[in-house]
Amino acid sequence: MGGITQLGYVGFAVSDPSRWEQYATQVLGLAVSRRCADGGFSLRHDEQEQRLFIRPGTADDLDVLGFEAADVDAFAELAEHLAVADARVEFGSEVEAQQRGVQRLLRFEEPGGLTCELYVGPLQAAAPFRSDVVRGGFVAGAQGFGHLALRARDMATSTRFFCDVLGARLSDRIITRIGDMDVHITFLHWNERHHSLALGEGLPKHIHHFMLQLRDVRDVGLALDRMVDHGVRVVQTLGQHPNDKMVSFYSETPSGFEVELGWGGRTITEGWLPETHGVWTEWGHRPPAQLARASGRR
Repeated sequence: MGGITQLGYVGFAVSDPSRWEQYATQVLGLAVSRRCADGGFSLRHDEQEQRLFIRPGTADDLDVLGFEAADVDAFAELAEHLAVADARVEFGSEVEAQQRGVQRLLRFEEPGGLTCELYVGPLQAAAPFRSDVVRGGFVAGAQGFGHLALRARDMATSTRFFCDVLGARLSDRIITRIGDMDVHITFLHWNERHHSLALGEGLPKHIHHFMLQLRDVRDVGLALDRMVDHGVRVVQTLGQHPNDKMVSFYSETPSGFEVELGWGGRTITEGWLPETHGVWTEWGHRPPAQLARASGRR
Protein backbone atom coordinates (compact mmCIF):
# COMPACT_ATOMS: atom_id res chain seq x y z
CA MET A 1 0.00 0.00 0.00
CA GLY A 2 1.32 3.43 -0.95
CA GLY A 3 -0.77 5.30 1.60
CA ILE A 4 -1.10 9.08 1.48
CA THR A 5 1.37 10.91 -0.72
CA GLN A 6 0.63 14.55 0.09
CA LEU A 7 -1.60 17.26 1.46
CA GLY A 8 -3.10 17.99 -1.94
CA TYR A 9 -5.56 20.84 -1.43
CA VAL A 10 -7.18 23.07 1.17
CA GLY A 11 -10.46 24.96 1.29
CA PHE A 12 -11.61 28.09 3.11
CA ALA A 13 -15.09 29.45 3.89
CA VAL A 14 -14.78 33.23 3.57
CA SER A 15 -17.09 36.19 4.11
CA ASP A 16 -15.67 38.24 1.21
CA PRO A 17 -14.86 36.04 -1.82
CA SER A 18 -14.25 38.98 -4.17
CA ARG A 19 -11.64 40.44 -1.83
CA TRP A 20 -10.06 36.98 -1.55
CA GLU A 21 -9.81 36.68 -5.32
CA GLN A 22 -8.03 40.00 -5.63
CA TYR A 23 -5.73 39.11 -2.76
CA ALA A 24 -4.95 35.59 -4.01
CA THR A 25 -4.21 36.65 -7.58
CA GLN A 26 -2.60 40.07 -7.18
CA VAL A 27 -0.77 39.62 -3.88
CA LEU A 28 -0.08 35.89 -3.54
CA GLY A 29 0.30 35.27 -7.27
CA LEU A 30 -2.14 32.34 -7.62
CA ALA A 31 -4.35 31.75 -10.67
CA VAL A 32 -8.12 31.18 -10.78
CA SER A 33 -8.84 27.78 -12.31
CA ARG A 34 -12.62 27.31 -11.90
CA ARG A 35 -15.63 29.38 -10.84
CA CYS A 36 -18.78 28.21 -9.05
CA ALA A 37 -22.39 29.39 -9.34
CA ASP A 38 -22.43 30.40 -5.65
CA GLY A 39 -19.60 32.90 -6.10
CA GLY A 40 -16.86 30.56 -4.98
CA PHE A 41 -13.83 29.64 -7.04
CA SER A 42 -10.71 27.51 -7.00
CA LEU A 43 -7.06 28.45 -7.47
CA ARG A 44 -3.84 26.78 -8.57
CA HIS A 45 -0.12 27.41 -8.17
CA ASP A 46 1.33 24.45 -10.04
CA GLU A 47 0.30 21.88 -12.67
CA GLN A 48 -2.58 20.48 -10.61
CA GLU A 49 -5.83 22.11 -11.69
CA GLN A 50 -7.15 22.90 -8.20
CA ARG A 51 -5.12 23.45 -5.04
CA LEU A 52 -7.17 26.00 -3.07
CA PHE A 53 -10.98 26.18 -2.83
CA ILE A 54 -12.74 29.39 -1.78
CA ARG A 55 -16.45 29.29 -0.97
CA PRO A 56 -18.77 31.93 0.54
CA GLY A 57 -19.29 31.43 4.28
CA THR A 58 -19.31 33.28 7.58
CA ALA A 59 -16.63 31.27 9.39
CA ASP A 60 -13.57 32.89 7.77
CA ASP A 61 -11.77 29.69 8.60
CA LEU A 62 -10.38 26.48 7.20
CA ASP A 63 -13.19 24.48 5.59
CA VAL A 64 -11.53 21.29 4.32
CA LEU A 65 -8.21 19.49 3.92
CA GLY A 66 -7.67 17.13 0.99
CA PHE A 67 -5.20 14.23 1.22
CA GLU A 68 -4.08 12.34 -1.89
CA ALA A 69 -3.93 8.54 -1.85
CA ALA A 70 -1.20 6.88 -3.90
CA ASP A 71 -3.65 4.75 -5.94
CA VAL A 72 -7.07 3.12 -5.81
CA ASP A 73 -5.81 0.27 -3.63
CA ALA A 74 -4.38 2.74 -1.11
CA PHE A 75 -7.65 4.68 -1.25
CA ALA A 76 -9.65 1.54 -0.39
CA GLU A 77 -7.35 0.46 2.42
CA LEU A 78 -7.29 3.93 3.96
CA ALA A 79 -11.09 4.01 3.81
CA GLU A 80 -11.13 0.84 5.91
CA HIS A 81 -8.66 2.29 8.41
CA LEU A 82 -10.79 5.43 8.76
CA ALA A 83 -13.95 3.40 9.29
CA VAL A 84 -12.27 1.35 12.03
CA ALA A 85 -11.11 4.62 13.63
CA ASP A 86 -14.75 5.82 13.69
CA ALA A 87 -13.90 8.92 11.62
CA ARG A 88 -17.44 9.32 10.19
CA VAL A 89 -16.56 8.22 6.66
CA GLU A 90 -18.88 9.29 3.84
CA PHE A 91 -18.15 8.54 0.18
CA GLY A 92 -18.55 11.42 -2.25
CA SER A 93 -20.72 11.22 -5.35
CA GLU A 94 -19.39 11.28 -8.89
CA VAL A 95 -20.54 14.90 -9.22
CA GLU A 96 -18.73 15.89 -6.02
CA ALA A 97 -15.56 14.18 -7.24
CA GLN A 98 -15.80 16.08 -10.53
CA GLN A 99 -16.18 19.35 -8.64
CA ARG A 100 -12.94 18.62 -6.78
CA GLY A 101 -11.28 17.51 -10.01
CA VAL A 102 -10.49 13.99 -8.78
CA GLN A 103 -11.44 10.42 -9.73
CA ARG A 104 -12.74 9.24 -6.35
CA LEU A 105 -13.48 11.03 -3.08
CA LEU A 106 -14.53 10.36 0.50
CA ARG A 107 -14.99 12.58 3.52
CA PHE A 108 -14.03 11.98 7.13
CA GLU A 109 -13.61 13.95 10.34
CA GLU A 110 -10.29 14.38 12.11
CA PRO A 111 -10.19 14.57 15.94
CA GLY A 112 -10.25 18.37 15.95
CA GLY A 113 -13.67 18.36 14.26
CA LEU A 114 -12.54 19.47 10.79
CA THR A 115 -13.93 17.85 7.65
CA CYS A 116 -11.16 16.22 5.61
CA GLU A 117 -11.24 14.49 2.24
CA LEU A 118 -9.30 11.56 0.85
CA TYR A 119 -9.04 11.42 -2.91
CA VAL A 120 -7.26 9.69 -5.75
CA GLY A 121 -6.46 10.78 -9.33
CA PRO A 122 -6.28 14.60 -9.31
CA LEU A 123 -6.87 16.34 -12.63
CA GLN A 124 -3.87 18.14 -14.10
CA ALA A 125 -4.32 21.53 -15.73
CA ALA A 126 -4.40 21.84 -19.52
CA ALA A 127 -1.66 24.49 -19.55
CA PRO A 128 1.50 24.98 -17.44
CA PHE A 129 1.21 27.31 -14.47
CA ARG A 130 2.53 30.82 -15.06
CA SER A 131 2.33 33.84 -12.77
CA ASP A 132 3.18 37.42 -13.68
CA VAL A 133 3.47 38.09 -9.95
CA VAL A 134 5.63 35.16 -8.81
CA ARG A 135 8.02 34.76 -11.74
CA GLY A 136 10.03 31.92 -10.20
CA GLY A 137 6.98 29.83 -9.34
CA PHE A 138 6.09 27.76 -6.29
CA VAL A 139 7.42 24.54 -4.77
CA ALA A 140 4.44 22.17 -4.95
CA GLY A 141 4.08 19.14 -7.25
CA ALA A 142 5.01 15.92 -5.44
CA GLN A 143 5.50 17.87 -2.18
CA GLY A 144 1.86 18.95 -2.24
CA PHE A 145 0.07 22.21 -1.57
CA GLY A 146 2.46 23.58 1.04
CA HIS A 147 1.90 23.30 4.76
CA LEU A 148 -0.76 24.25 7.25
CA ALA A 149 -0.87 24.87 11.01
CA LEU A 150 -3.96 23.06 12.34
CA ARG A 151 -5.71 23.30 15.69
CA ALA A 152 -5.58 20.16 17.82
CA ARG A 153 -8.16 19.78 20.58
CA ASP A 154 -5.79 17.30 22.20
CA MET A 155 -2.23 16.99 20.89
CA ALA A 156 -1.77 13.32 21.70
CA THR A 157 -5.10 12.29 20.15
CA SER A 158 -4.52 14.27 16.94
CA THR A 159 -0.93 13.04 16.60
CA ARG A 160 -2.02 9.41 16.98
CA PHE A 161 -4.76 9.86 14.40
CA PHE A 162 -2.62 11.46 11.71
CA CYS A 163 0.28 9.05 12.30
CA ASP A 164 -1.47 5.75 13.07
CA VAL A 165 -4.49 6.10 10.78
CA LEU A 166 -3.25 8.37 7.97
CA GLY A 167 0.40 7.30 7.99
CA ALA A 168 2.07 10.64 8.74
CA ARG A 169 5.56 10.60 10.23
CA LEU A 170 7.01 12.84 12.91
CA SER A 171 9.38 15.52 11.62
CA ASP A 172 10.15 17.23 14.93
CA ARG A 173 8.65 19.37 17.69
CA ILE A 174 9.05 22.91 18.98
CA ILE A 175 8.43 23.31 22.71
CA THR A 176 9.13 26.78 24.02
CA ARG A 177 7.63 29.88 25.60
CA ILE A 178 6.75 33.03 23.68
CA GLY A 179 6.02 35.91 26.04
CA ASP A 180 3.52 34.55 28.58
CA MET A 181 2.38 31.68 26.31
CA ASP A 182 3.61 28.08 26.36
CA VAL A 183 4.01 26.76 22.82
CA HIS A 184 4.05 23.08 21.82
CA ILE A 185 3.95 22.37 18.07
CA THR A 186 4.19 18.93 16.45
CA PHE A 187 5.34 18.79 12.81
CA LEU A 188 4.27 15.91 10.53
CA HIS A 189 5.24 14.86 6.99
CA TRP A 190 4.07 12.48 4.24
CA ASN A 191 6.80 13.14 1.68
CA GLU A 192 10.08 15.01 1.45
CA ARG A 193 8.52 18.36 2.43
CA HIS A 194 9.69 18.97 5.99
CA HIS A 195 6.10 19.18 7.20
CA SER A 196 2.67 19.31 5.63
CA LEU A 197 0.87 19.69 8.98
CA ALA A 198 1.85 21.49 12.15
CA LEU A 199 -0.42 20.71 15.12
CA GLY A 200 -0.97 23.20 17.93
CA GLU A 201 -3.43 23.50 20.80
CA GLY A 202 -5.40 26.55 21.91
CA LEU A 203 -5.98 28.18 18.50
CA PRO A 204 -9.16 30.27 18.09
CA LYS A 205 -9.81 28.82 14.61
CA HIS A 206 -9.08 25.52 12.89
CA ILE A 207 -6.19 27.24 11.11
CA HIS A 208 -3.39 29.45 12.35
CA HIS A 209 -1.65 29.85 8.98
CA PHE A 210 -0.94 28.17 5.67
CA MET A 211 2.42 28.26 3.89
CA LEU A 212 3.31 28.60 0.23
CA GLN A 213 6.94 27.98 -0.71
CA LEU A 214 8.61 30.05 -3.43
CA ARG A 215 11.39 28.79 -5.68
CA ASP A 216 13.34 32.06 -5.75
CA VAL A 217 14.28 34.04 -2.63
CA ARG A 218 13.81 37.25 -4.63
CA ASP A 219 10.11 36.42 -4.89
CA VAL A 220 9.90 36.45 -1.08
CA GLY A 221 11.20 40.02 -1.03
CA LEU A 222 8.88 41.05 -3.85
CA ALA A 223 5.93 39.46 -2.01
CA LEU A 224 6.78 41.50 1.08
CA ASP A 225 6.78 44.64 -1.07
CA ARG A 226 3.36 43.70 -2.48
CA MET A 227 1.96 43.27 1.02
CA VAL A 228 3.02 46.82 1.85
CA ASP A 229 1.78 48.22 -1.48
CA HIS A 230 -1.65 46.60 -1.05
CA GLY A 231 -2.03 47.61 2.60
CA VAL A 232 -1.83 44.02 3.90
CA ARG A 233 -0.80 43.74 7.55
CA VAL A 234 2.57 42.06 8.04
CA VAL A 235 2.43 40.03 11.27
CA GLN A 236 6.01 38.72 11.51
CA THR A 237 9.05 40.11 9.72
CA LEU A 238 11.52 38.02 7.72
CA GLY A 239 13.10 35.27 9.77
CA GLN A 240 14.26 31.65 9.77
CA HIS A 241 12.81 28.71 11.67
CA PRO A 242 15.16 26.29 13.48
CA ASN A 243 13.57 23.09 12.19
CA ASP A 244 12.66 23.48 8.50
CA LYS A 245 15.15 26.35 7.95
CA MET A 246 12.56 28.22 5.89
CA VAL A 247 13.33 31.92 5.36
CA SER A 248 9.88 33.48 5.52
CA PHE A 249 7.53 36.16 6.74
CA TYR A 250 3.90 36.09 7.92
CA SER A 251 1.02 38.36 6.93
CA GLU A 252 -2.72 38.52 7.45
CA THR A 253 -5.24 37.15 4.95
CA PRO A 254 -8.62 38.82 4.28
CA SER A 255 -10.12 36.27 6.71
CA GLY A 256 -7.86 37.20 9.62
CA PHE A 257 -5.75 34.05 9.80
CA GLU A 258 -2.21 34.18 8.48
CA VAL A 259 -0.18 33.11 5.45
CA GLU A 260 3.53 32.33 5.51
CA LEU A 261 5.51 32.90 2.32
CA GLY A 262 8.97 31.35 2.37
CA TRP A 263 11.97 30.00 0.52
CA GLY A 264 14.69 27.43 1.10
CA GLY A 265 12.95 24.89 3.32
CA ARG A 266 14.94 21.74 4.02
CA THR A 267 13.60 18.36 2.93
CA ILE A 268 13.23 15.05 4.73
CA THR A 269 16.03 12.62 3.88
CA GLU A 270 16.54 8.91 4.51
CA GLY A 271 17.36 8.18 8.15
CA TRP A 272 15.70 11.39 9.39
CA LEU A 273 15.76 11.66 13.21
CA PRO A 274 13.16 13.95 14.84
CA GLU A 275 14.41 16.58 17.28
CA THR A 276 12.80 18.88 19.83
CA HIS A 277 13.70 22.55 19.42
CA GLY A 278 13.56 25.05 22.26
CA VAL A 279 13.07 28.15 20.10
CA TRP A 280 10.62 28.85 17.29
CA THR A 281 12.88 31.16 15.30
CA GLU A 282 16.65 31.33 14.81
CA TRP A 283 16.48 34.98 13.78
CA GLY A 284 13.85 37.49 12.78
CA HIS A 285 10.09 36.81 12.77
CA ARG A 286 9.59 39.90 14.92
CA PRO A 287 6.32 41.82 15.13
CA PRO A 288 6.75 45.03 13.08
CA ALA A 289 5.53 47.08 16.04
CA GLN A 290 8.55 45.86 17.98
CA LEU A 291 10.84 47.29 15.33
CA ALA A 292 8.89 50.54 15.30
CA ARG A 293 9.30 50.90 19.07
CA ALA A 294 13.02 50.23 18.81
CA SER A 295 13.33 52.84 16.05
CA GLY A 296 11.41 55.36 18.17
CA ARG A 297 13.91 55.03 21.02
CA ARG A 298 16.77 56.23 18.85
